[in-house]
Amino acid sequence: MRKASPGSLRRAFQPWNDPAAKPLIEFRHVTKRFGGVTAVAEVSLSLYPREFFALLGPSGCGKTTLMRMLAGFETPDAGQILLGGTDITEMPPHLRPVNMMFQSYALFPHLSVADNIAYGLKRERLPRAEIAQRVAEMLALVKLDGLGKRRPDQLSGGQRQRVALARALAKRPKLLLLDEPMAALDRKLREATQFELMDLQSELGTTFMVVTHDQDEAMTMADRMAVMDHGRLVQIGPPDVIYEAPVNAYVASFVGDINVLEGHVVAVEGDLVRVETGITGMVELDEEAPALAIGASVLVGLRPEKLDLSHDEPPQPFNKVAGEIWDIGYLGDVTMVQVMVGGEGGWLVKVALTNRRRRAARPFAWEDKVWLSWDVEAGLVLKP
Repeated sequence: MRKASPGSLRRAFQPWNDPAAKPLIEFRHVTKRFGGVTAVAEVSLSLYPREFFALLGPSGCGKTTLMRMLAGFETPDAGQILLGGTDITEMPPHLRPVNMMFQSYALFPHLSVADNIAYGLKRERLPRAEIAQRVAEMLALVKLDGLGKRRPDQLSGGQRQRVALARALAKRPKLLLLDEPMAALDRKLREATQFELMDLQSELGTTFMVVTHDQDEAMTMADRMAVMDHGRLVQIGPPDVIYEAPVNAYVASFVGDINVLEGHVVAVEGDLVRVETGITGMVELDEEAPALAIGASVLVGLRPEKLDLSHDEPPQPFNKVAGEIWDIGYLGDVTMVQVMVGGEGGWLVKVALTNRRRRAARPFAWEDKVWLSWDVEAGLVLKP
C-alpha cells in the first residue's frame, strides 16, 4: 500500500478553521516591556496540536521575545500563556513540556553526539536502558546512525544541527521551539533541511514553532505563519493567503517582492475596482467584496511574476504601460528585469521571467522599449 505523502496530510490539516478544535498554545493579550520599550504588545494567538507555525518578521519586531516567553525564559508584564488549557505564565522553564533548539545549537563540545542527545534525559534520571533506547531512536530519526561516538567538532554544520534537533526531541516535548534553525547552513543544505524538517514534524506529530526572518523558510515549512512588526501581529494565515492577500503594504513588501503604485479609486462595480494612477493611467483590479469609497487614496501592488513583458503594445485598454529596460539579472531559474516607467527618476518596476528553455536567446536587452501588462486579477489593493 502506497504511503501518503506528508504534503497530502498537511493539505487536509486546518484546525484553525474548525470551531470545535482546541488549541495547544494560547497567548491571551500578552505584553512584554524592557524599560521604556514595548517588545510585545497585546498579542493574542493560538497554536494547534500537530501544527507547524512560523513567526516571521525583521530583527527587533518581538518574535524572539514571544518565543522566549513561551519557553519560560521571559515573563510577560501582562496577559496569560496557556498550554493545553493550563496557565503556564509563571511556570519555570524546566517544568514546561516545551523544548527549544537554539540558533547556535548550543552543543557541548566535550561530549559525544550520543551524550549530547542524552543530556536532558540523564538530568531527568531516566533508567539507563530507556536513555540508550531513546538516543538510538533519535539518531535513527535524524539519520545519524553510527555517528554517536563523534564529537561536535567532527561533524558538518548540517550534522550538528541534526544533533541539536535530536537532543530537543529526545524528551518528547509537546511543543518544540526553533530559533532561526537554518541560519548557519548554506543555501542548498538549508533548502534540503527545510523539507526534512517538515517530514520529521509530520511523522512525529509534535507541534513546531519556528522563529525566522527568512520569508522563503517560513513559507516553505509552515502550515500557518504570523507576520510581526513592532511587537504586534500584523497578519496570521497560511503562507499562500499571506502572499496573495496581504492585509497591508508592510506585509506585501516583507513577504516577497512587490511593485507599488499610488492612486485613488474612481469606480467600484461589484468586485471590479478602477484606480487612477499618475504614472500608468487607469488600473482595473478584481477585489473580492471591496470596501472602498470613491476618491479614496490606495496603493496598488503588483508581484513581479504576475507581470507580462512584450515589445508590442498589448490590445487591452487598461493595465498596461510603456517603459524601457533598465537592468537585467540572470538567476538561472528566472531572469529579473527592471523596467523604468516614466523616464529616469520614474517608477522602476521588477518583472520576473521564468527561464523554461536551456538555449533560448534572450528576448529582451538593455535599453529595449517595452510594454508591461497584467491581468485584472494580478493586482492588489493595499492599505498603506
